Amino acid sequence: MTEKKIKRIFGIDLGTTYSSIAYVDEYGKAVIIPNAENERVTPSVVFFDENTVVVGEVAKESAKLYPNEVVSFIKRSMGEPNFIFEYGGERYRPEEISAYVLKKLAQDAQQHLGETISDVVITCPAYFGINEREATRKAGEIAGFNVRQIINEPTAAAIAYGSLDTTQNRVVLVYDLGGGTFDVTMIDIRKESVEVICTGGDHNLGGKDWDDRIVAFLVEKFQEETGITEDILDDPDTWQDLQLSAEKAKKILSQRPKTPVSITHGGKRVKLMLEREKFEEVTEDLLVRTVDFTRDMLDAALQKGYSRFDEIILVGGATRMPQVSERIEKEFDMAPKVFDPDEAVAKGAAIYGWKLALNDDLIRRISEKTQKTFDASGNLSEMMDTSQITTRDFQEAARELAEDTGYALPSVENAMLRVKNVTSKSFGVVAHNPSGEEIVFNLVLRNTTVPVNVVKKFYTAVQNQKTVLIRTMESETSSIEIPLEHATEIKTAVLHLPPNLPADLPIEITFDLNDEGRLHITALETGEYRKVQVEVDTASVIGGEEFEKAKQRSQNLVVH
Repeated sequence: MTEKKIKRIFGIDLGTTYSSIAYVDEYGKAVIIPNAENERVTPSVVFFDENTVVVGEVAKESAKLYPNEVVSFIKRSMGEPNFIFEYGGERYRPEEISAYVLKKLAQDAQQHLGETISDVVITCPAYFGINEREATRKAGEIAGFNVRQIINEPTAAAIAYGSLDTTQNRVVLVYDLGGGTFDVTMIDIRKESVEVICTGGDHNLGGKDWDDRIVAFLVEKFQEETGITEDILDDPDTWQDLQLSAEKAKKILSQRPKTPVSITHGGKRVKLMLEREKFEEVTEDLLVRTVDFTRDMLDAALQKGYSRFDEIILVGGATRMPQVSERIEKEFDMAPKVFDPDEAVAKGAAIYGWKLALNDDLIRRISEKTQKTFDASGNLSEMMDTSQITTRDFQEAARELAEDTGYALPSVENAMLRVKNVTSKSFGVVAHNPSGEEIVFNLVLRNTTVPVNVVKKFYTAVQNQKTVLIRTMESETSSIEIPLEHATEIKTAVLHLPPNLPADLPIEITFDLNDEGRLHITALETGEYRKVQVEVDTASVIGGEEFEKAKQRSQNLVVH
């Protein structure tokens, strides 16, 4: 019998310093796809070379000679409205630059597998907000993908970790220190579900900050040895050279107690020996910050009834530094497990994508067999919970799919994996308190399980009020009412009111946050049921003509 293949959904770890792509093979195993250089990870570096865009190791090396034509660490600028890279008379937003990294991954993977890559799951830091998540989705769309879902990096790592042993229930603390971001997440892993309890972190804290401390130390030593007082980092060539030297030194110090480093600037050269002990001393406060974030997250978990965890797993390339595992064990009295630091996230995203593909195929089969119409994007578990699909229908479809594809039946049945996430931010609107001061009233608090739908009534301020300005805000606090300056505006909308209305007219605000972290808002004037839909697609994220131009430019481009 000829085996039939289901449509593959690929998993992509779009990292700050390195990115990778994975898929699930015919045995149900997640596999990293090597790039054209036969490397399993690709530097997230883009080099604009006249009419050519180069991504990866060559781009990274080119930064030494052409620092002004190379873009690195673009992930840290995702969702930022003011970041523009200009080259050759064109303007590039972070989403488009990230799309070139994605295109490089896809082109190389297509060449390796001999099949087109269209559907993907892309990961992002758990601590990304609305703007950054939407920017990540836009990057995928500019690259030509059908982005099935954006999922959190620690969740993806937990899915990969949980897939190794589906018989044991456990609560896992995922400490994820990547090249540019830090997340810490408590996750309840069970056979049928992966449920995020709480998350915390900082998407501007990562291995690059350790590199920067080495750079600062080297500059100080250079100035001491040469007597030069100018800031040598003002020279882009020197800055780039020191960045590369620092990253190399950091990696060597993860294996050895010391390493030689040289600094060259203005015709002068200084050589020195950098010791691991000194490196750990100058980066101590960065490590302490990760511990503080972890303790804050554990406090939040305690409020949700979780007072303990069974394991700590370390993911992200920066966790290879010995200081990380040593400090975590000291602080939490538990030896952490280093789990596939560079590949866990991409593999977990691929497993999640595979389960989406199985879910799609099972729903199609059940629909054909029962002559019922189902939402193609629906979740099997939820459909069975609501009796839309019977256990018998599911079992028959699962058996047929296993026979047709060659997948093991238990693997197909595990397609019903439930993934529950939480929001890493709080979301609210600007309102007036009894004293007449503008405050932010949060409707959804951080670490709330999603999806969530919240309805709250507010009231007009004056008689004959003609409009209501809906200012949607995002913050990192867990309080219901917070000062305006503690939040960031992510969207505004105007609700127009009929004339001659009294003061204190009820306005019903609904926040609907889906399981992907996308927010939809409705404002309703309850008298005549006038409604305004607030789609949160902010000016911080590429859109309109600029988005279409970027897509067109990407379609016509071959990335090298």
